[in-house]
Amino acid sequence: MTTPTTFPTGAEDVRWDLRDLYAAPDDPQLEADMAQARTLATAFAERYRGRVATLNAPELAQAMADYEEIVRLLTKIGYYAYLAWSVDTQNPVLGKLMARKNDHTTEIEQLTLFFELEWANAPQETAVLADNPALKHYGHYLKQKRLMQPYTLSEAEEKVISQLSLTSSQGWSRFYDEVTSRLTYLVDGRNLTYAEAANLLFNPDRTLRQQAAAAMSQVFAANSHTIAYIFNMILLDKASKDKMRGFPSWISARNLQNQVADETVEALITAVTSRYDIVSRYYRLLKQQLGYDELFDYDRYAPINKEEPKVSWAEARAIVLRAFHQFAPRLAEIAQKFFDNNWIDAPPQPGKLGGAYCAYTTTDNHPYVFMNYTGHMGQVMTLAHELGHAIHFYLARPQGELQASTPLTMAEMASTFCEMLVFDYLIAQQRDPALRVAMRMQKVAETFATVQRQIALNRFEHAIHTTRRTQGELSLEQFNQLWLQTQHDQFGDSITLRPEYQTWWMPITHFVALPGYVYSYAFGELLVWALYARYKQQPAGFADRYLDVLRAGGSDWPHHILAPMGVDLQDPQFWHEGLDLLEAFVAEMESEVSNERLAGSS
Repeated sequence: MTTPTTFPTGAEDVRWDLRDLYAAPDDPQLEADMAQARTLATAFAERYRGRVATLNAPELAQAMADYEEIVRLLTKIGYYAYLAWSVDTQNPVLGKLMARKNDHTTEIEQLTLFFELEWANAPQETAVLADNPALKHYGHYLKQKRLMQPYTLSEAEEKVISQLSLTSSQGWSRFYDEVTSRLTYLVDGRNLTYAEAANLLFNPDRTLRQQAAAAMSQVFAANSHTIAYIFNMILLDKASKDKMRGFPSWISARNLQNQVADETVEALITAVTSRYDIVSRYYRLLKQQLGYDELFDYDRYAPINKEEPKVSWAEARAIVLRAFHQFAPRLAEIAQKFFDNNWIDAPPQPGKLGGAYCAYTTTDNHPYVFMNYTGHMGQVMTLAHELGHAIHFYLARPQGELQASTPLTMAEMASTFCEMLVFDYLIAQQRDPALRVAMRMQKVAETFATVQRQIALNRFEHAIHTTRRTQGELSLEQFNQLWLQTQHDQFGDSITLRPEYQTWWMPITHFVALPGYVYSYAFGELLVWALYARYKQQPAGFADRYLDVLRAGGSDWPHHILAPMGVDLQDPQFWHEGLDLLEAFVAEMESEVSNERLAGSS
């Protein structure tokens, strides 16, 4: 058996053009913007330091506009550096730019740090200005920052934390990215990137999946000491900062940033973990469809159709645009811009980060989409997902730099909804019952990867953060044991986890870059299942209301923005609504498979 040659997707030359930000790392405008940010920040501090609590509404509005311009420049500089580096992490020029960007950002934040601190600690008579019409463009941002008051330190302490982050969380996160992006995985004589090796886990050839899993396990094990040490440093850094600030738990800071109560997140986690049985039902069905006596971890994403569907970049583009247009022409119109204007970087390559993301950039510009497109059908959904993020920010740009972005939980809503649109479009085009079943099973597997898997990842994070805080530094064996335990809780006896699978926590970048992030995926996915049910039941006017939600960006609390859609995020039972729909979807598949068997035996 040989590894199949790389499928020529047509995405090989789909590279983004960053000139809307800067022409090159040595662009004089980049240098000028860095100097301008420094000048503005210095003047801002001279004008407002010690005065925030005494400002009237027009004065505070002007201060916010001045602050917003500084944020815009830092955002533009920061995104350019990261975007350029993420496609070529081994380039020393781009690595140096990343380091310089981090130094510059910290320098400017040191100058402006006083502003949010003085606002957070201002008396209530000043705080009510957030509701003044003169501050409508900044009201929600100001209210949200007030929530941080119990957890803010003195300006001197905050400056120390900001400065030291360069050699703590930011430094370790960059080191992790550079270590993991260098790794290659030898499969049947070919050195593959992580994206290429992980893509083989979706291949219908079980032997190939085994080989890919073995190669990945071998590389993870060989780098386990380094990665475990990086994780320990990230855990220690977060524990130290949380203790200094007085956060009650490791996840509290993330929940505040997401603008959701601890109780809401706990209700989500409890709902999902209490219904892990849905996962087992699916994998029992998958085992039956594949004709296996036993499923292993490398079989999780095995397709039931023997021929792996390949989708060219042109086909993926057409599918996404048609699906978006059916729902709302405005969605397709915006998405089209990303293809036409080179706002997407699609092909995998050595030194490029794995995975996919959407970079929002600034509100006077446009987002960029990052992918590693290899032609797998699931990546059509990934393309829709990242374009969903991009469209969300594109529509929210009028909210300004400080209120266009949403908390992570709301961000995943738009991306996941766009995935559902594409799935619905594809399933409607398919007339072969067997392929429809295969597509439904793939969709369920992807949903589990977004809901149950992400909550299992959250449980692993919870375990390692709390263990670090109660028992000290974790050994590699502890990381591995906690990983296997939380994964086993999810799968039960439906999947056999090989001993080699114990190191598969290592490539999950969110654990390092964004601790506590992963539950946001489950939050957004279940929210979308509930929203999509409403759309199917009452399509009239739904698209207009949905676009209004996207335009709102982060200008209000999530439960207020979603209220017109008939969603109550504060109801603990809300999550079961989405889980009920998912369970019904699995039951429908079970029925379809059973009917096919009966038809085949008659």
